[in-house]
Amino acid sequence: MATVHLRIGDLVWGKLGRYPPWPGKIVSPPKDLKKPRGKKCFFVKFFGTEDHAWIKVEQLKPYHPHKEEMIKINKGKRFQQAVDAVEEYLKKAKGKDQTHSDDKSKSDKGRKAAKPMKIIEEDDEDAFKGGSSDKEQTDSDPEPSSVRRLVAGTVTGFKWESSPASSMEPITKRLKIIEEDTGSTSIQAADSTAINGSITPTDKRIGFLGLGLMGSGVVSNLLKMGHVVTVWNRTAEKCDLFIQEGARLGRTPAEVVSMCDITFSCVSDPKAARDLVLGPSGVLQGIRPGKCYVEMSTVDPETTIELAQVITSRGGRFLEAPVSGSQQLSNDGMLVIVAAGDRSVYEDCSSCFQAMGKTSFFIAGEAGNAARMMLILNMVQGSFMATIAEGLTLAQATGQSQQTFLDILCQGQMASTFVDQKCQNILQGNFKPDYYLKHIQKDLRLAISMGDSVNHPTPMAAAANEVYKRAKALDQSDNDMSAVYRAYIH
Repeated sequence: MATVHLRIGDLVWGKLGRYPPWPGKIVSPPKDLKKPRGKKCFFVKFFGTEDHAWIKVEQLKPYHPHKEEMIKINKGKRFQQAVDAVEEYLKKAKGKDQTHSDDKSKSDKGRKAAKPMKIIEEDDEDAFKGGSSDKEQTDSDPEPSSVRRLVAGTVTGFKWESSPASSMEPITKRLKIIEEDTGSTSIQAADSTAINGSITPTDKRIGFLGLGLMGSGVVSNLLKMGHVVTVWNRTAEKCDLFIQEGARLGRTPAEVVSMCDITFSCVSDPKAARDLVLGPSGVLQGIRPGKCYVEMSTVDPETTIELAQVITSRGGRFLEAPVSGSQQLSNDGMLVIVAAGDRSVYEDCSSCFQAMGKTSFFIAGEAGNAARMMLILNMVQGSFMATIAEGLTLAQATGQSQQTFLDILCQGQMASTFVDQKCQNILQGNFKPDYYLKHIQKDLRLAISMGDSVNHPTPMAAAANEVYKRAKALDQSDNDMSAVYRAYIH
């Protein structure tokens, strides 16, 4: 096979993990981003997305010679949009070449051309995003009352932009620390996409226990961002895919903890969390002074406090960090992490949290506070989902169009991606799990119990809990939480 020589600026097809080949461009990485050790690779920015990453040479092919081949084997709307973005980029590049040529000839007659500035042009950036932007650029460099974001560019270098914290368009993740009057701290990514190559991974060895709906997406994003990850799952076959993507395999939770500096766990409920730590060949047997354990499962505060005590009694360091989101948000690196416990562990986990989520919050005070906050959040979400299902079925029962109900809802104050996606899935009869119904019912049960412990009424959550219990009795436990709808029609 003939050797293909690639260089910065070349258009390529890049293969990243389990994803199909995708069109991209070889660009210069940010100065603070280290090249993976022992690998011959290029930093590629992908079209039609905000993703970029280090890609091995053997996973790259020149764009033009392989264009027809790739178009034949890859289908889908997003893929076509990416290809269209490449063609638009090429048209603009051709137009620029002609304009620059004309301008240069005029300029050379009068004076020597100025040294080009090392910035990328805004329309180049738009091509990668698969869209256009009418945002004005500024040469000023304000203090960070707004989020400062570094946009990784072409061979010509970088530019600084200033934008509101709510912006969804930045390319590179940067940390923003917010100290709040409430005593919580937020480490936020300046953008909302984890799947890019701009995160500098920690040099600490990472362990991960539990490859369910949420854990699988988290591990995939940790690997994409260059973290060294050792995995374990009760059902060992689930580890195979991640081993193929570069993860290491641990035979037991104890072995994973003993091999790693920071070990995360994400399992289904309090019993599973306790068994993982206290059971045979469990986490506790691998804990040594300085080892970090991060509990990401949504459990009750009492379980969290118990686990924190046994971990720290062995000299370990403990952080709870349950996540708010779904399987899709986990896959997209868009989770919200709520943490409490050892602040230094939270800081050690910063690159991991950037890889798996869009925002992370540190709640001051004792371990257990993050569990309390997460149960409240999930209580609200579960109750809301039950109410939406009730509204859809009432619309049907009174002869109203469910689709019209949804259309009106999505134009009002309650409009959200959550409402739109869950309702559309209900109308299509699609209850493939994105967040298990049995898990949201468990969260409601734990939240109600937490309310009882402080003598606080939770009548709305209690009513919703009964509806989910009925859905479970109708065999909906392993379906998505939106299958609570079926409790109203049977």
